[in-house]
Amino acid sequence: MGIVVCTADLFPEHLERLKAAGHEVRLFDRAGHDSLSSILATVDALICLLTDPIGSELLNQALHLQIVANVAVGCENIDIAAAERKGIVVTNTPDVLTESTADHTFALLLSAARRIAEADVAVRNGEFPSWGLQQPLTGIDVHGTTLGIVGMGRIGAAVARRGHRGFDMPVLYHSRTRKPDLESELDAVQVSFEQLLEQSDFVCVHVPLTPETRHLFGADAFARMKPTAVLINTARGAVLDEAALASALKRRVIAGAGLDVFEQEPAVYPELLDLRERVVLTPHLGSATEETRVAMADIAVRNVLAVLSSQPPLTPVTV
Repeated sequence: MGIVVCTADLFPEHLERLKAAGHEVRLFDRAGHDSLSSILATVDALICLLTDPIGSELLNQALHLQIVANVAVGCENIDIAAAERKGIVVTNTPDVLTESTADHTFALLLSAARRIAEADVAVRNGEFPSWGLQQPLTGIDVHGTTLGIVGMGRIGAAVARRGHRGFDMPVLYHSRTRKPDLESELDAVQVSFEQLLEQSDFVCVHVPLTPETRHLFGADAFARMKPTAVLINTARGAVLDEAALASALKRRVIAGAGLDVFEQEPAVYPELLDLRERVVLTPHLGSATEETRVAMADIAVRNVLAVLSSQPPLTPVTV
């Protein structure tokens, strides 16, 4: 049977499933002295995380590798073209994290708009503000405001449903393709990127990271947004120019931001860390519920079991 290396911290039941199928399971010790490249020569399958760069040089050293199972939706950490040239299957874990990521997106939206993180700190520090019409920590209304979705895929659509059905928010969207079913379901309107920026009160980012979307949101984009607008990003950090965002927030070009992803994770652009007013930062928690993470691991393991038994993968990714 095969040798499976896991850089992902799989749950015990998934490790047992691999072993029960007759495979040898090796857990990669990130703190150890061995590099991933030094142990891949004899490996048949790799289960990895988004934080693991799997480039062409590494793939060329993997003489027996049949599958790279990425425990994530995005696969920008993997050189998919190089894998295809070597006949290595690449898989991801779509669908199962859609709702949990949409929940987190809306949690960031509400937290930034209603200044939840700031209020929590104030209460814990004994700074409970006196009630008044103009009291500190006044927020921004969400109900009935315009929601802009950049990237109307599975997660973008799930966020749009929450806004439209739960908060009576008109929905604008910008996407590579028109979504007539969602237009009918949510009264959503497809607009240009520029129109979305100019008309939305909340802008939620759900595009994959590509050469075209890298730093899609820069100084020019922020300048087009309403000064009362809030930006939410649960996609990929590099879609935003973080220096330009920090500048826009400090100069009140836009009103706030909720960020779950960062360009140089785990590092965060220092000037963002200094911002508190209507700015909420979380450490890439979009899919971080126990149920979702178990489901993601399950798909990765099922892909490995399928490929190592000469069956087609469940969720293949191609160039």
